Amino acid sequence: MRVTRVILRFVAAVMVPWSMATLATPAQASTPLEARCRGLRAIDFSATRDASFTLTSAKVVDVDGGVPFCRAEGYVVPEISFEMRLPLVGWNRGFVLVGSGGWANRKSLNLCDGPLRKGYACIAGDSGHHQGDGLWMQSSPQSKIDWGYRATHVKAIAGKTIARSLYDQPPTMSLMLGCSTGGYQGLVEAQRFPWDFNGIVAIAPDIDEGDLSMRTAWAARQLVRADGRPMFATGDLAVLHRAALIACDGSDGLRDGIIGDPLACRFDPRTVACKTGATSDCLSADQVAAAARIYAGPTTSTGRHLSTAGPLPGSELMWPNILDDVSFAQNFFRFALADSPRDGFPADKFDFDEDYKRLGLAGTFVSSNPDLRRFDQAGGKLLIVQGGNDVTEQARAAVDYYQMVERVSGGSEAARAFARLFLVPGMNHCSGGDGAFAVDWFGAIERWVAEGKPPEALVAAHVPAWTAGETGIEAGITAPSPGEPVTFRRPVYPYPLYARYKGHGDVNDAASFRPAASRQP
Repeated sequence: MRVTRVILRFVAAVMVPWSMATLATPAQASTPLEARCRGLRAIDFSATRDASFTLTSAKVVDVDGGVPFCRAEGYVVPEISFEMRLPLVGWNRGFVLVGSGGWANRKSLNLCDGPLRKGYACIAGDSGHHQGDGLWMQSSPQSKIDWGYRATHVKAIAGKTIARSLYDQPPTMSLMLGCSTGGYQGLVEAQRFPWDFNGIVAIAPDIDEGDLSMRTAWAARQLVRADGRPMFATGDLAVLHRAALIACDGSDGLRDGIIGDPLACRFDPRTVACKTGATSDCLSADQVAAAARIYAGPTTSTGRHLSTAGPLPGSELMWPNILDDVSFAQNFFRFALADSPRDGFPADKFDFDEDYKRLGLAGTFVSSNPDLRRFDQAGGKLLIVQGGNDVTEQARAAVDYYQMVERVSGGSEAARAFARLFLVPGMNHCSGGDGAFAVDWFGAIERWVAEGKPPEALVAAHVPAWTAGETGIEAGITAPSPGEPVTFRRPVYPYPLYARYKGHGDVNDAASFRPAASRQP
């Protein structure tokens, strides 16, 4: 959910430079569609059912070498702002809504670039506020409702209405994609409004914000000593990471620095405990205990588990990012669980024997309903994508949710008919990481919806320019462009399959791998 800090760094890599984009003047208008675009501003949309909205601007934008589009800006009552980009040539009768990251306080317009080039009308928006903290929730039940589930739904209504008004015909295919909070929004749509979209890609979705915040608070507490000093130096985490790779890297038939079947990894951090007199390339007793608690996830003082387990082995070098996420958990505990900061509490004061009982107060911040039968009956298709090295939206939470979907749907085959989970080894939050993470997820959902071809195997690429996970969330929805440097490729398969090396062939070629069933317990 903390993808906001990542998206800001994505923009330079994936957005069309605005120095190349110019607003067309009325004198330049040469097509009826351009005139209709400018006329959108005069239409009264206030009576739109369930989504009263107003357009504040409607302009033609010409982009050198790109697709000219109609840019419509506005807001849905009370304060859900949006921007929509509708191609003025080559509309494919498709509609795309892109989700938001973090507190959903800004528009992820860079995610519209790819769909727009393909001919889709695309809308991006916020969730009714513009703040980077949780103050917007204070004494505002409507704001919590808008963030929790309403904003995405009403933006979908507004977007389809605008498309119909411009093109004089409705979209025939509606898709949604998003990462982190955007992934959460996708799951909420499938659960609450299963008729809004034909296909949804939910990358690194937040399943339950209360549960996530509790797990963040738990892990952060293990990373800091009682006196405030870090529990692990960078070198300590490197020692732990190497030990995890030694234990589990070869499980896919290849030692390549990536744990290919992370769910099956049974790594015990005690294997790197310092022997008597040793002080280097090992961990102290308190560090070993802290690492074990992070892997295990939150428990009460008596050892009763309160959530799914923590981050998977192989993610150790990403653990410092957990401390960056504490501010999000802090805001959740202060404002989502209470009407004022006085009734909330700081994340470092979370009582794991008592405070977990309060998490139900934030019921609008949940996307954990596994009953997707209405979505299936509506013909919807869902791709859930989760990185194995993600320490924000942790992999086991996504797997646990998908397993519940399988049970409710009537078994794994029934679930696979409309919903599939892809666990990407070595991928960080949304994209980036040690593994092969650049996948054309958007193309996969297109083919499933339009052609009835479910994704059985997709090719993922490791793109050096994106390895930090901060150079293009478009890596989460598209394959590398031609000529983009790629280090290696791997196939990715729907859960519970993973890619196993055949034992021969180029280890950097996806063709050298085959599907194998995870050996998770």
